[in-house]
Amino acid sequence: MNRNVTLEMLFIHPIAQKYVGRSGIAHAISVAEKAFDIAIKSDVNPDLAAKAGFLHDIGHYSWYSGSGEWDYDMYKENDIHAIKGAARAHKLLVRCGEDFRDAKAIALAVLLHTDSYLPEGNLHLSPLQKVVAIADEADEEPGGNHHYRQIDYANALTRIKRLDSKINNYQPSNHFERTS
Repeated sequence: MNRNVTLEMLFIHPIAQKYVGRSGIAHAISVAEKAFDIAIKSDVNPDLAAKAGFLHDIGHYSWYSGSGEWDYDMYKENDIHAIKGAARAHKLLVRCGEDFRDAKAIALAVLLHTDSYLPEGNLHLSPLQKVVAIADEADEEPGGNHHYRQIDYANALTRIKRLDSKINNYQPSNHFERTS
């Protein structure tokens, strides 16, 4: 698989460290891993799915109460992290050299990984967008606790490199859409 940008490139980038770190690197890596697995089963590009999974919460704002605890209710009422995240992810991907079409597909998957900020209604998600939404939902914990899970830098980097290796070694049985 030909890749312009690896997960490791994204992981070590100061923008990702700052903004993905706000919502939890452990959660981001877990969603990337789940997105990779789901993508393979769904004939979706696993590289794009893993990148979108890793970056899906890059738009989070720190919703903390005066006592320093995550204020889940304030977050649910006021959050637009998917909107901010889509723009931030797109800019980071383009800056790192990602194919423009792929950067757009990943950014749209970040935008649509949740419907928490949207008015009631049904979204018609692309296969890539569905993969990321399912992977994120599979890793969620009550009260937003998935954002509190901790991982040290060395273990995080090891998992990222392992996932990059899986993506590099993946041989699709079918040809999937470039940005599916």
